[in-house]
Amino acid sequence: QAQLVESGGGLAQPGGSLRLSCAASGFTFSSYGMTWARQAPGKGLEWVSGIYNDGRYTYYADSVKGRFTISRDNAKNTLYLQMNSLKPEDTAVYYCAKDFYHTGYFGTYDYWGQGTQVTVSS
Repeated sequence: QAQLVESGGGLAQPGGSLRLSCAASGFTFSSYGMTWARQAPGKGLEWVSGIYNDGRYTYYADSVKGRFTISRDNAKNTLYLQMNSLKPEDTAVYYCAKDFYHTGYFGTYDYWGQGTQVTVSS
């Protein structure tokens, strides 16, 4: 059974940075594309970023492009999201998710983590 555990959330000031991690277990991490998504208070789930199983391609929502960087370390079974130039509107619970299909990136999910809270406020 796949398991995803996010960490690294917290309180940051506007303009600040945070780095989220997602530790994966129970499946062959290097075979699956991965996603970061977020849910702000009172809003629906928003796709943030995705990455190919081998890391060669990355994708970003317009709202975070140029500020966030997704990466992965397949040797450590870990997904990352480096978040710079944070804005109050980035406040949300951030989730990582595993692709349903292997090899590449499809943005269809079968497992989610429990989420980590990111709050951007002065």
